[in-house]
Amino acid sequence: MATQNGELGILGINGMGRIGKLSLWHHVSRKAFSELVVNLGRESGKGLQDIATFIEKDSSYGRLGNYLYGVNAPTRLIENLDEATGTMIIDGVKVKVLRSARNPKDIGWGENGARLVVDTTGAFADPTVQGDSPKGALRGHLDAGAEVVILSAPFKIKDKALKMPDDAITTVMGINDEDFDPRQHKVLSAASCTTTCLSHMMKPLIDHLGADEILSASMVTVHATTSSQNVLDAVPKAGASDLRKSRSVMNNIILTSTGAAEALKLVIPEMAGIGFMAESVRIPTSSGSLVILTLNLQAGEPERTIRRAEINNIYKTAAEGAYKGYIVYSEEQNVSSDIVGFPQAATIIEARENHTRTAMMRVQATHDSGNFLEAPVTQAVIFGWYDNELGSYTNMLGERTVTLARKLF
Repeated sequence: MATQNGELGILGINGMGRIGKLSLWHHVSRKAFSELVVNLGRESGKGLQDIATFIEKDSSYGRLGNYLYGVNAPTRLIENLDEATGTMIIDGVKVKVLRSARNPKDIGWGENGARLVVDTTGAFADPTVQGDSPKGALRGHLDAGAEVVILSAPFKIKDKALKMPDDAITTVMGINDEDFDPRQHKVLSAASCTTTCLSHMMKPLIDHLGADEILSASMVTVHATTSSQNVLDAVPKAGASDLRKSRSVMNNIILTSTGAAEALKLVIPEMAGIGFMAESVRIPTSSGSLVILTLNLQAGEPERTIRRAEINNIYKTAAEGAYKGYIVYSEEQNVSSDIVGFPQAATIIEARENHTRTAMMRVQATHDSGNFLEAPVTQAVIFGWYDNELGSYTNMLGERTVTLARKLF
């Protein structure tokens, strides 16, 4: 469904970190919203011109003009800077930068006409915290005039005794986005870049094989660095339990954790019945990540084995059909830089590296019985690339934002 220029009104974006800045790029390109209101929450540089320069250039993706127009980019793309109002025009789209409030409840979304807000700061992830919290809360955006807020990260409920509120939901575009109900839901999580990739790797297998044939699964994300890591070694913060987070991202492969396993159950309910583990390894690249998914499969028929060709055909069919625009099936020999900035792809399946091995599994029927059951079990290893910033996650987040706005307005 095509979106006419500006038909969806005004969009608010809280934060100008990696996802905030690139979301601004995405929506300037798309022009579905008539105006973008970006809350920076503080003064930056010597004024609006320095903020415009930050928006225009990016070390990972180059210049905004080249992103929009390639080599034919116009000389001037950001114009009509007004320091007093904090406004500028970027490729024909009005952008207003707010520079005073850090607490969501104090941001003037209502007075600026932003009914939908995307929070990209990562600082407000608990949907149970009330909007008037002195430390700030996701629900503060609603108190400030927004009707719905999208979190560009997984929910994290700190008080484990509390349950997910009825008006909060996690969705991944192309997986369970239809679960959003505008009459009920006010706070939405768009999950994470890793969950977005992983869910599009798992769902076609469940669709084709059925959840019952997946005995167990595990994944490792080989993940590019994020801005939460240190450039050089630093003294750990008080109370820090993971000392590796204070080590230099430039010089190390760093083991860390991921919440993808828990988040996956929220968007694919069948995962609750599958034993699943998820791990993360951070590497010193600026963007471009990889999920290595390992599955133990048992076919329903005793003599049938699941082979590599069948696995690849599942993804090829999905990429050409129900998951077109979300899954890209590739038989090329890719490296991580090849998928940086890759447009509209939750995951790029590296088909030539996928492989399977089948062996007879012997399981003792009962303890000390001496009787064994045998069944063929296939282990499958599947590789899925994703650009954890612009190409995969920000594009999927932008699609989620636009489709949600259509439902609301």
